[in-house]
Parts: sequence; structure tokens; C-alpha cells
Amino acid sequence: MAKIVNTIMVIILQKEIPVMSNKKVLIVIDMQNDFCPGGNLPVKDGDEIIPVVNEIMKSFAVVVATQDWHPQNHVSFASNHKGKKIYDTIIHDGIDQALWPDHCVAGTKGADFYKGLDTDRFNLILRKGTNPAIDSYSAFMENDKKTETGLHGYIKALNPAKVFVCGLATDYCVYYTAMDSVKYGFETHVLIDACRGIDEPAGSINAVIADMKKSGIKIENVNEL
Repeated sequence: MAKIVNTIMVIILQKEIPVMSNKKVLIVIDMQNDFCPGGNLPVKDGDEIIPVVNEIMKSFAVVVATQDWHPQNHVSFASNHKGKKIYDTIIHDGIDQALWPDHCVAGTKGADFYKGLDTDRFNLILRKGTNPAIDSYSAFMENDKKTETGLHGYIKALNPAKVFVCGLATDYCVYYTAMDSVKYGFETHVLIDACRGIDEPAGSINAVIADMKKSGIKIENVNEL
């Protein structure tokens, strides 16, 4: 039976922490139905990276997967703000908050991993965005930049040489996860051809790639593994 630790971020441990053989950790970001074609917040061609992600997971001793796991009254849902539209931005508790369609509501089909994703490869599943009052783009920390998810401690205990990030979406959760990873001192790589982005606002994908490079994150293709 999976162990469930009830924190602000629900963390599900599926397997014991393995002995690290190749000193690499892979973080697979938000490969969920609502972020793929047919979902409530689809990332263009998001489903196309499933075979790529399945293949690269074979190269890692430890794979962490994340899921957005929102309550219905989540602050990021435009439907919860009268008079506001999808993609509007508000200030909530001093934090800029983009407004999205309702997505990845906890326990719904939209929050499930997308079909074909090899979930048996996951060592840990981290469910983020469970607090209705705070969004969580990064796998390491909520958007208040104070509340940690526990992922830093989990990865630090493995003493990895490198952390790799892939998944959805390049310009949001992949970007914020990679930026926090390098801030925590991990050598961080983004497998860019195993990611897809929203590009909202237009140009945001190129902007975050430039910012990641500037911050010391290595932007690589899968064939460079």
C-alpha cells in the first residue's frame, strides 16, 4: 500500500528510496489529462511527449512525478472570481495570480495521469496546489515562496549529481520547478524536447528558456542524455 503523508502538499511514496546508481533524478511535471488535448487546459501537442518521457524514464534510478491536485474553490480558477476572465491576472495576498479554466480538480478524470504514461516507473508522486488559497507551479515550493513541498529534502537525501526536468508546461510548472531546483543547489537540466509549453502570453516560452540558461540551467535534448 502506498504511504500517504498529509501535508499542505500531499506526497505519495510508491517505492522505497533506492540506492542511487547513476546519481540522476528525473522530475516529470504534470502529465495529466487536463493538460493534454481534450482537457480543460490543454497544452498544444502535450500528449506527443508521452512516448519520449516513457523512454527516458528507463535511464533514471529515481523518477518523481507531479500532479496538480486542486480543490474546486482554488484561487487559480477564473470561475471563482466574479467578473474575471480566463488568463486575467489578479493580486491575491500580495501575489500575482494568473486565472485559468477549472483544471485538475482532485479526484476527477482531468487530474489523472494521461493514458499511456508508464506510471510504474514513478518512485514518488507529489500532488501540489492542494491549498485553495495558494497556487503551486513549482514542485519544490508554493507560489508564496515560503511553503516547501518536501521535495527538496527527498532529493537532497539521495545526494544526486544531477536533476532533470521534463513535462508540462515549459513556461510554467517546468520553468518554476527548474528554477527552484537550481536555487536549492542541484545541477539542473531541462530536457526541452520532452516538454511542451502554453506560450501565454505570447513569447513566454522563449523568455523562460533564456532565463533558465541565464540562471545556469542546462537546456538539452533527450539524445544528449
